[in-house]
Amino acid sequence: MKKKIPIIIVAVIFSIIVWGTISLSGEYYSNVEVPLKIVDIPDGYTVGSKLPKNVLLKLKGEGWKLFSVNIGKDISFNVSVKQGTGTKKLNLADHIADNRWILSDLEVIDIVPPEITCTIEKKIKKKFPVSADLDLGFKPGYALATPVNLDPDSVVVEGPGSVLNSIKAVKTQEVKLLSLDKKTLKSIGFADLPGSVFDTKFVSITLNVQRIVDRQFNDINIEVLDVPPDRDVILLPNKVDCSIRGGIDILGKLDKSKFRAFVYYGDIVLDTLGSIVPQVELPDNTSLMYIKPEHIRYIIKKYR
Repeated sequence: MKKKIPIIIVAVIFSIIVWGTISLSGEYYSNVEVPLKIVDIPDGYTVGSKLPKNVLLKLKGEGWKLFSVNIGKDISFNVSVKQGTGTKKLNLADHIADNRWILSDLEVIDIVPPEITCTIEKKIKKKFPVSADLDLGFKPGYALATPVNLDPDSVVVEGPGSVLNSIKAVKTQEVKLLSLDKKTLKSIGFADLPGSVFDTKFVSITLNVQRIVDRQFNDINIEVLDVPPDRDVILLPNKVDCSIRGGIDILGKLDKSKFRAFVYYGDIVLDTLGSIVPQVELPDNTSLMYIKPEHIRYIIKKYR
């Protein structure tokens, strides 16, 4: 029995080949979706309009021919603008001859879309800031501790003037990240701009995600600014406590020398309530929760 197994396998394979040959020798219909490509564009020009990425072809022909088309690599539907410029309305059926891969014994029954309108215009170069298109979600208690870092944060784009002159920044592809609880790095490409080429393909995005906590800093001295030479101001009290919020790694490296509390003499003179709220300059990437006390009384002394 074991000696017969190879013979059985060969017979089965041969039968499949014969069946396939007979089956594929008949005529069939097939829908083939291929990329749309505009060709024969003059030097220094590009496509300035948004076009469909693909076209759908309904083909009729022998099974073998259709099979070879479906498994073919690097196939596209080429549409020639014949070195022309300006706005063109192109019937795709008129460009079947521009595509040699559509064999003479294949019949094109239908093309979707049947026609396109495109504008061929001069290229220009401009530099744009990069805008990250992010949809972020965090685990409870976590958030961005610092702004999103982009590298590079700007990019040079070469493309049609009508497109580049209508934008102020270039967007990345949309990125959705959920349940973030640690520092995250991501490399992503750019959103499509018709007829445009970027001087770099990717941008690196750094998300400094940390646990967000509160911390109090006590006894921060309050300065009085812009006091005239013949005046002196006594604050009651002359120190405040600050509670701030930020990333745990950021707050852990701070001390009260990083804070500045102050009031302006001019604001004291204009005050009608007998007390004033001090201003507080915070370290980067922190936010003020409250100061204590919130209102500071004062005494103004005048020298003779």
